[in-house]
Amino acid sequence: MLNQYAKMLKENQIKVTPQRLEILRYLDGHHTHPTVEDIYTALKTKNPSLSKTTVYNSLEILNKHKLIQTLTISGSESRYDIREDLHHHFLCETCGTIIDIDIACPNIKKIVKGGHQVYEVHGYFRGICKNCITKGRSKSGYQNIA
Repeated sequence: MLNQYAKMLKENQIKVTPQRLEILRYLDGHHTHPTVEDIYTALKTKNPSLSKTTVYNSLEILNKHKLIQTLTISGSESRYDIREDLHHHFLCETCGTIIDIDIACPNIKKIVKGGHQVYEVHGYFRGICKNCITKGRSKSGYQNIA
């Protein structure tokens, strides 16, 4: 796996560092849309000399080169997603889980026909996930609009 990440970095003229490789591996193995703090805490156990600044800087570079996506669905806190394909997200306002939603954007074809190139789409849904509803953690006053 690390060879795959090293290749991704080299193809984008990004210096290959152990920290960047570990961040890519973490994001690829944790599709939970983690925060900087989540990533830092998880990687710090293996690499005690890792700094939070290094994590921030690495995520910024990876995002700049479109190797990861930065989400701000949960307010001012940035979350990170390694999926490169165009997809939407659902935020459960009860438990805070962010779920990938594989729904094609109906307007992409219109935009592309106009001669534009789309490389990023942000479609956010907010509500209550089925797990919270099953556990009776649903907020009253919400209706399904399906």
